[in-house]
Amino acid sequence: MVLSQILTTRSLRPVLTMVLAWWWLLCLSIPQLPLPHEKAEGRIVLAGNSDVASEGPFAVDTESGFLLVTRALDREEQAQYQLQVTLETEDGRVSWGPQPVRVHVKDENDQVPHFSQALYRVQLSQGTRPGVPFLFLEASDEDEPGTANSDLRFHILNQAPAQPSPDMFQLEPRLGALALSPEGSTSLHQALQGPYQLLVQAKDMGDQVSGYQTTAIVDISVAESTWTALDPVHLAENLKVLYPHNIAQVLWSGGNVCYHLETQPPGPFDVDAEGRLYVTGELDREAQAEYLLQVRAQNPRGEDYTEPLELRVVVMDENDNAPVCPPSGPPVGIPELSPPGTKVTSVSAEDADAPGSLNSHVVYRLLSPEPEEGAEEPAFQLDSTSGHVTLGAAPLQAGQHFLLQVLASDLGGAEGGEYPDGLSSTCAVTVTVLDINDHAPEFTTSQVEPICLPEDAEPGTLVATLTAADADLEPAFRLMDFAMEAGNAEGIFGLDRKPDSNEVQLRLLKKLSYEAAPNHELVVVVLSAAEPPGPGPGPGATATVTVLVERVVPGPQLDQQSYAASIPVSTPAGSPLLTIRSLDPQNTSLRFSLVNDSKGWLSIEEVSGKVLTARALQGAQPGDRYTVLVEARKEDKPALSTSATLVIHFMKGPSASALTPTLVPTPHLCTPRQDHGVVVSGPSKDPDPAGGHGPYSFALGPNPTVQRDWRLWALNGSHAYLTLALHWVEPREHIIPVVVSHEAQLWQLQVRVIVCRCNVGGQCLRKVGRMKGMPTKLAAVGTLVGTLAVIGFLLILIFAHLSLARKKDLDQPVDSMPLKAGV
Repeated sequence: MVLSQILTTRSLRPVLTMVLAWWWLLCLSIPQLPLPHEKAEGRIVLAGNSDVASEGPFAVDTESGFLLVTRALDREEQAQYQLQVTLETEDGRVSWGPQPVRVHVKDENDQVPHFSQALYRVQLSQGTRPGVPFLFLEASDEDEPGTANSDLRFHILNQAPAQPSPDMFQLEPRLGALALSPEGSTSLHQALQGPYQLLVQAKDMGDQVSGYQTTAIVDISVAESTWTALDPVHLAENLKVLYPHNIAQVLWSGGNVCYHLETQPPGPFDVDAEGRLYVTGELDREAQAEYLLQVRAQNPRGEDYTEPLELRVVVMDENDNAPVCPPSGPPVGIPELSPPGTKVTSVSAEDADAPGSLNSHVVYRLLSPEPEEGAEEPAFQLDSTSGHVTLGAAPLQAGQHFLLQVLASDLGGAEGGEYPDGLSSTCAVTVTVLDINDHAPEFTTSQVEPICLPEDAEPGTLVATLTAADADLEPAFRLMDFAMEAGNAEGIFGLDRKPDSNEVQLRLLKKLSYEAAPNHELVVVVLSAAEPPGPGPGPGATATVTVLVERVVPGPQLDQQSYAASIPVSTPAGSPLLTIRSLDPQNTSLRFSLVNDSKGWLSIEEVSGKVLTARALQGAQPGDRYTVLVEARKEDKPALSTSATLVIHFMKGPSASALTPTLVPTPHLCTPRQDHGVVVSGPSKDPDPAGGHGPYSFALGPNPTVQRDWRLWALNGSHAYLTLALHWVEPREHIIPVVVSHEAQLWQLQVRVIVCRCNVGGQCLRKVGRMKGMPTKLAAVGTLVGTLAVIGFLLILIFAHLSLARKKDLDQPVDSMPLKAGV
């Protein structure tokens, strides 16, 4: 807990009664300390800063607990005290506390303000603007800051002389800022006055009437204005001097002035306290050719005494920039055959020195290409002033490339000229002579030797290939168009050409006929596809192709282009293999023979074409192949012939078991196809004692339908897996031929498979047949119809009998009828 108490103090007076009154008021304001309520033995100890407990000015009344002041307090000496009160026993132990006490000394207006100077001397410049302070009065009061006791106000008490106006100056009461009044500024502007002496006052207690005050004298001398306009300054760029370098000076005749410099745009300039203007570094005219400097005369608060002065700094040019050539662009194209004087390009070098001066005056000179030896005129000409490049009189050819090197020099053409200090650069321009379509395409051969074609030549047959050439360089100008100009009225021939090709193929489009035309003379023309530079296209180049048609007599044809047969190695001599036949069954004039039958194993009947074994196949091994050529000639025209190959495949001789197909009973398969199959096993015993068991090779029979509907997968060397190949196979019983082979032996198995519609469990859904002993539908219907017929017949007999009986009763006399006995 901190107890704060404000104690008032006054300056001691010699009057005794005032002292007694002060002590009485002081005692009334002393607080009572919160000592413990219980009766405690010990002594009260008062401690604080600056040993206030031992030296005073505070004490504690042990009986009442009041904190007492033992002498007068002075806030200017010490404004605050920090005390601690404790209750200690005789042996020095603390029985209560420490209790902190903070004492603030309340201020009274007992201090008189005083100026920092009794006499102020200041020089005032003519032209100072009204309201801009030229002097700041300083006064202080030692009373507590922030209170009315130290709140000072400044006033002008007297002005001498009072001419031309008693209110020449104005003083800001709070800040003490002394400035010209509007009336005083006008008077000084019209005529130089002065000097002036002002009696000024500083009073505390703010705007209250009461308070302490003090005075000071301000002597003001008025000087004629020296704040005059400055002439422009010319500075050479890249100036080699010691920096900072003085260029001008300004002077404000008033006192208490600060100079401030502003530059537009920002540049290397500065001003010192004496108003001297400096350039602090080298200038570059190409970066900035001119600067505008504004110098301001300001008071310590940064307020302008008057309007700023302007100084224009002009940077003078030096020839420090060589002409700059433009960036190298793409080659400049000029069409061939262009006339002399045609503008090719313009070289325009930029010089960053001052425009219009000799430093930026650029002239041009052509360095290369040099005229060729023996050439009377150059290929290019250059205007030295404008930089225009034009064609000379020397002829140019398409595809030529020239590198033009142009020297650009400033100072009106230095480099050994009138101005040896000139700068220069070399500009390069690439010129390409463009091709124009000034050449027509031509055939490499204008007359093609006669070409013979049989009249049975198929359409599409290549007749001839014609090649044309174009001397132009541009690919677009070498594009050609080909056309048939003459000799193809019926459209028998046509032109086939790949895009962007210089070749064209002459092909046969229709069948030839020797009787209709034994020869054809074709004229093919070639033209340029691009527009020519002249007024119109000229005649195209032509090539003549002569085609002679040969009469064709048809030769014999066989029913097959090649033949094949598979026979066992044990086939005896004279066994028939196959028969070679003519494609035309009515043709009986063919005679057959065998060519390159090196083993002599075969023979062929000359007229029928039947091929037989001529002798036993000694030396033939299973798996070998034997190829001969069958030749057929017309009997009446032996020159007309044809041939076909005959390939004999040798197999191991079949055993007895292989002659009889083996039926393998199997379960059913589901359609539509499910993931089911049938396991096919090979023969359990090899019929050949010399051969072992397995591995076997499995294959489906040669029937195309079987190979389409079924798939056979080898499981191992002794079993295979038969599945459906199609999603749907007709539900019925199928016999699947499977060929099993081992080395040169063959077996054919007939695998019986039932394909049916299956239920979810994979079982066949079969039609329900007639139960044994149950009648058929037709029998049941017949029985029902017969029963109804018998019932109808019996009803007819009954009704007929009743009708006859009634008729008989009606025919008897009345008296013959018995009378009913009376009762």
